[in-house]
Amino acid sequence: MLEAGQVVVYIVSSTYPHKMTDQSSLLLRKQLAELNKNPVEGFSAGLIDDDDIHQWEVVVIGPQDTLFEGGFFKAYLTFPHDYPHRPPKMKFITEIWHPNVAKNGDVCISILHEPGEDKFGYEKPEERWLPIHTVETIMISVISMLADPNGDSPANVDAAKEWREDPCGEFKRKVARCVRKSQEMAFD
Repeated sequence: MLEAGQVVVYIVSSTYPHKMTDQSSLLLRKQLAELNKNPVEGFSAGLIDDDDIHQWEVVVIGPQDTLFEGGFFKAYLTFPHDYPHRPPKMKFITEIWHPNVAKNGDVCISILHEPGEDKFGYEKPEERWLPIHTVETIMISVISMLADPNGDSPANVDAAKEWREDPCGEFKRKVARCVRKSQEMAFD
């Protein structure tokens, strides 16, 4: 209980944002070390710049028995400074033709959507970003997405239409061209 004449001092710390960044950096360093120690089949990961733990380069290897088999698809993962509370953004740098990858390369899957309720009511909160996700779970989801596109919520409407209407025709030809280009780029 305060008495007359007493002063209450609130200390506002300016270190909170830095603390989140430090925690984020530590977690990302730990995940990178674990991936280097125990690589996961289907992708490789590293830093774009050794001085920035929040910018990763990944190479997704086209999953076996899919149209993407044999491809080497480079992408960037950009982590927010409050990771793991918010998801990273993923963007393919290598051209890829897929219903859930926008024409500019942005990946659109539930696991990378901000946590909480979907304002369109399409996704359940547990399908969206959760802080328990890691680079490994993200990449496994992306590899799964390549093998099994979600045509109900496309980022690339043209690819989704071709995938639904003519998966063995124009869609297959465009994916095969992307796979060839990715192979040529991988060995440059």
